[in-house]
Amino acid sequence: MGVEGAKVVVTGGSGLCGRRLVEMLAERKAGLVVSVDIAAPPADALKAHNVEYVQADIADVEALKAAFKGAQCVFHIAALVGPFFPDAKYWQVNYQGTLNVIEACKAVGVPKIVMSSSPSTRLDGSDVVNLSEDEMPICFGNFSHLYAETKAKGEVALRNACCDKLMTIAVAPHQVYGPRDGLFLPNLLHAAKTGRLRVFGNGENMISFCHVDNYCHGLILAYDALYPGSPALGKYYVITDDEPQKFWKVLDQAIIGVGLASIFSKVKLPKWFLICVAYIAKFFGDLVGKQFKLNPFTVKMLTIHRTFNIDAAKRDLKYQPLIKFEQGWKETIEWFNNNPDFWQEAAKRTIKKK
Repeated sequence: MGVEGAKVVVTGGSGLCGRRLVEMLAERKAGLVVSVDIAAPPADALKAHNVEYVQADIADVEALKAAFKGAQCVFHIAALVGPFFPDAKYWQVNYQGTLNVIEACKAVGVPKIVMSSSPSTRLDGSDVVNLSEDEMPICFGNFSHLYAETKAKGEVALRNACCDKLMTIAVAPHQVYGPRDGLFLPNLLHAAKTGRLRVFGNGENMISFCHVDNYCHGLILAYDALYPGSPALGKYYVITDDEPQKFWKVLDQAIIGVGLASIFSKVKLPKWFLICVAYIAKFFGDLVGKQFKLNPFTVKMLTIHRTFNIDAAKRDLKYQPLIKFEQGWKETIEWFNNNPDFWQEAAKRTIKKK
């Protein structure tokens, strides 16, 4: 058991989760870790004897076959994340890209795929309170966003492909955070910096967070759980820090931690008001072909409870968090405070995509 000595491939290896997974696989003595990403590896990407970087598009099946040849497992992390991309791109990357990964693995005889899925595939805008995977079916016909729909379609294809020759599993983190996060915290810190961010709703909604190291640890455990007769074959699991938090309280800790004013010193915005404004913004955005940051998807995700029961991952994957939330969040805030240029530039890139 374990990845020691194995050749493994990580799609999306230049992103937050993919990059950290490459590092952890190398740390755990994988024989060769191949990072595949359409983007070039970061300038400070890990340089090690057992790490190789391949710049390739997930739409290029032949390039995938070449990268996957001889691998014991493909960790399929590549995805288009966030609500500000053209619709066709979500289908191309999240759905067709997953089909391409499956096709390439079958063609060159890769025996395992561990896919990064998302709890958003199960979210319809209603509260989720300590629910297990079995209590959260995929919400076909009622997705909160096209990202969720395309991830769901890709996940279903991946799980349905599970067989003796190609064992598959889908593992989903909820609200990933950690150093080098270029999406979640940068956008919210930028909004706070401009003075426009307010607490949405009553500010009491609870969510489950997942430190990037905990998630990558869960992905590697999923690799171990793929064997003939395993209860995890073709299944979907949620990974979190297992310590639900008040979302706005911990976000405010980060805002104060980088030297900005507390958002609790400002008037809270009622959910009903925000929903009304969001639908008006969506209507005008559709008319002029522009997407605004305030949209129904954003309002719902920032006001509902999102907490998960991870007993299944503990049972079948033998998962336990490596890092407690208090430690991980503190270290993340310190990193962002020490790297203001990083998160400000990351937020600007997101704004340009709108």
